[in-house]
Amino acid sequence: MLQKGRKIGHSSHVVTLDVRPQLLDALSALRDRVASARFPLPLTGAPRARANRDELLAQLDSYLVPRLREPEAPLLAVIGGSTGAGKSTLVNSLVGRRVSEAGVLRPTTRTPVLVCHPEDHHWFSGMRVLPDLTRVWVPQQDPGQDPEDDLLLPGEDGTRVLRIETADTLPRGLALLDAPDIDSLVADNRVLAAELICAADIWIMVTTAARYADAVPWHLLRTAKEHKATLVTVLDRVPHQVVSEVSRQFGALLAKAGLGDVPRFTVPELPESAWGGGLLPATAVAPLRAWLTHQTQDPAARQDVMARTAYGVLDSLKSRMPELAGAAAAQYAAALRLTAAVDSAYDSEHARVRGRLQAGAVLSGDALKRWRSFPLDCSPGELLDALAESLAALLLCAVTAADERVDHAWRREPAADAPGLTDRDPSLENAEHRIGMAVRRWRRVLEEYAEDEVRNLDKSVAPEGELVAALVATALLGGRRARSAGEGLAERIGAHGALRLRDRAGRLLSEYLDKVLHTERERRLAPLDALDVHAEPQAELIAALSVLQKER
Repeated sequence: MLQKGRKIGHSSHVVTLDVRPQLLDALSALRDRVASARFPLPLTGAPRARANRDELLAQLDSYLVPRLREPEAPLLAVIGGSTGAGKSTLVNSLVGRRVSEAGVLRPTTRTPVLVCHPEDHHWFSGMRVLPDLTRVWVPQQDPGQDPEDDLLLPGEDGTRVLRIETADTLPRGLALLDAPDIDSLVADNRVLAAELICAADIWIMVTTAARYADAVPWHLLRTAKEHKATLVTVLDRVPHQVVSEVSRQFGALLAKAGLGDVPRFTVPELPESAWGGGLLPATAVAPLRAWLTHQTQDPAARQDVMARTAYGVLDSLKSRMPELAGAAAAQYAAALRLTAAVDSAYDSEHARVRGRLQAGAVLSGDALKRWRSFPLDCSPGELLDALAESLAALLLCAVTAADERVDHAWRREPAADAPGLTDRDPSLENAEHRIGMAVRRWRRVLEEYAEDEVRNLDKSVAPEGELVAALVATALLGGRRARSAGEGLAERIGAHGALRLRDRAGRLLSEYLDKVLHTERERRLAPLDALDVHAEPQAELIAALSVLQKER
C-alpha cells in the first residue's frame, strides 16, 4: 500500500474544540429550527432544500452535537464508496478478521457494521450517534465463524439496524463503520450511506483502479471538501503492473479538484481481493492502519481531526442556513400567491352575488312564476321553497365560478401541484349539499323571525307566520319586481313591524351569504393550510444562525 499526500506528524498548531454550554445550547436551538423547516410545495429548489435539511440534521444529530458534548469519545472512521469497491474486505483486513460480509451479491452491505475495541463498546451501544438506527450487538466470535451465522437481524420489517462488533485488534479510541454503497440500486441504502458518512470524524473514500474517475465518488469527495471534513482516499484493487501510472493519474485528479493534500493509500490487486472477501495481507493495509492509529493515539493529531471536521460543519452553516432560509421564504411566497388567488376569486364572486341579490336575480324562473301566481295559485310554503332553491342555485353558481377562477390561476403556479391541492375528494360533502343545508337553515331562522313579529300582533288579525316569511323573503330577494311584497308586508304587520323585520332579515341574509362563501373559501384553502407553510421559518433559521455565530 502506498501513501501520498499529507504527511503523518504533529500539527504545528493544535486547534481545540469549543464545548461551552452556551455554544451547545445555541447549536441545539439551531438544530430544532432546521428540523421544523418544511418544504412541501413542489418548487424548483424544494427537493434540494429537503435533501440539505436532512443531511444537515444527520450531521448535527449523528456527529456535531454528540462530538461537542463528548469530545473524549472514540474517533469514528466511516468507510464509504461505490458498489464493489472492496469496503468490507478493507474493514475486515484492518480488523484482522471477518466482521463485515463481503461477497458476490450486490449490494452486499445491507446492514452497516460498526467495529470498535471492546472497552469502547459503551460509546456506540447507546443512541449517542446515529440515533435512528436500532443496535444489534454481536459478541466476539471464533476466528473462523461467519459474522452472519446464528444472527437474526431485524430490518426485514423496515427497522434500520446498526450492527455493533468488537475486536481487541483495533486500537482503543478508534471505530470503523462499513457503510452501504453510495451508488446502491436500493434507494434506502443510498440514503443510509449518506447519513452514516455524515456521522464520521474521518471519511475514508474507497474507489478502484477501474472506477476512480466515476462521478459518484467524486460527488462525495467534493461534498467532503465543501464541509472541510477530514478525508482519506483508498485506491483499491490496482493491478501491480499499473500501480504507479494509476496512482499518478488519480493524484492529478485530486490535485485538480483542490484535494491534493488529502492522504492517499493504494491497495494492489491481490487474490484475496476477489469476490468472496478473504482477508488482505496485513502489509497491504499497514500504512492506512498506521495512519488511523496515529490519528487516534497522538493527542495533537486527534484534536486536529476532530476540530477540522467539527469546525468544517460549523463553518458550512454560514452558507447552508441562508440557503434553507431562502427556500423557506420561497415556500411562503408561493403559499401567499396561492392564497391570494383564492381570496381574489372569492372576493370577486362575493361582490358579484351581492350585486345580483340587490338586482333581484333570485326572483326569476320558477320563483318568479310562483310569485306571480301568489297567493291564489301558490301557497306561502311553495313560494319559500322556490325562493330558497333559486338562492341556493345563485350561491352554487358563485362558488363554482370562484373555484374555476382559482383553478385557472393555480395552473400558472408550480406550487399548486402539491399533493391534495387540486384533488377533488369525492367522499366529502359536495358544495351543492353544503349550500342547500345553509339555505334551509336560513329559511328556518327567517320563519322564526316572522313568528316573533306575528306574536306581537292582536291574535284576531294576525296573519300566518309562513305568509309573513314568504313576503319578507320576496321583498329581500326580488328587487324592484317585488315592491308589492313590501307593501303587502306593511299592510299585514304594520309599517314599523315590516321595517323591523326587513332589517333583521336583511342582516340574516348577509350573515348567511358571508358564512356560505367563507366556508367554501376555507374548504378550498384547507389543503394548503394543512401543509403548514408559514413566514416564521425564514426568520427563525437566520436568527438561530446569528445566535450561534455570536456564541462562536
